[in-house]
Amino acid sequence: MHNFPDTTEESRRRWEINADYWDERMGDTSNFFHCNIVRPHTEQLLDLREGDLVLDIACGTGNFSQRLAERGAVVVAFDDSETMIAHAKRRRFAYRDKISFHVCDATDYAQLRSLKQERPFDKAVSNMAVMDIADIEPLFRAVGEMLKHGGTFVFSTHHPCFTRPQDNYRTPCVHEGEAIKGQPVPGYYYHRPLQDIFRICFDAGFVIDGFFEERDDDEEYPVIMIVRLRKR
Repeated sequence: MHNFPDTTEESRRRWEINADYWDERMGDTSNFFHCNIVRPHTEQLLDLREGDLVLDIACGTGNFSQRLAERGAVVVAFDDSETMIAHAKRRRFAYRDKISFHVCDATDYAQLRSLKQERPFDKAVSNMAVMDIADIEPLFRAVGEMLKHGGTFVFSTHHPCFTRPQDNYRTPCVHEGEAIKGQPVPGYYYHRPLQDIFRICFDAGFVIDGFFEERDDDEEYPVIMIVRLRKR
């Protein structure tokens, strides 16, 4: 498996540059793609229950964190961008008793473990962020350790079979892309074949017990996949 740790700082720098634009475009309710393509099956797989303690990974400006809180969850949310978290705290101020926001590097195992609470997390969720992270092994390992037994981790990401920078599928690579049209600078995307992603899941102690493939404007080619992992 190939990771790209040398790109982590540059990726963070680009997210900082794009953060204000992202906040403006996502607003208080998020955009069409997240609301209509990402969320429905993510929420189905997450199966949120009143009082669940949920880790929201790479939360951005906190749209989904608020949605979780509105449905009765207690949320610990983090992002690598200080500006994103500042926007999240401002926009979700009314939910400050249900959501705690943190700046945390998703590639740093020690930082991730510092988010551990007095009781294990019931669930974890990551909306369209796995493909943005240079090294996902520390994240999956830390989440696996902080979840309760039988707890679930639902993540959505680019479907690597159909969303890839070149004709190559098996070869991991980093490439540039635009998350929201018109953003100031392109971000980094990290392409990994399914076997690499799933091997990291299995090594972290998870089994896969839910899976959806979601299309955008082409009936036959899904652009994202949504996966539910369960801690053994």
